[in-house]
Amino acid sequence: MDLERMQALLTALQEARFAGLRSVSYDGKTVTYGSDAELAAAIRDLEGRIATASATPRRRRWGTVANKGL
Repeated sequence: MDLERMQALLTALQEARFAGLRSVSYDGKTVTYGSDAELAAAIRDLEGRIATASATPRRRRWGTVANKGL
């Protein structure tokens, strides 16, 4: 799933949760979650996937440190 589609799905999940709904319709499919905790877990999972997909590689810094031992 591409990043843009995941963000649209995340928006749909968040709007449903804030409205107090447990059913979400997206791309002609409807998903009904058993509880708010399941919906919250789906949101956390999707946020993690978005963060992973949009993460830039970390740069590593190397340096030398020296002292005279005083």
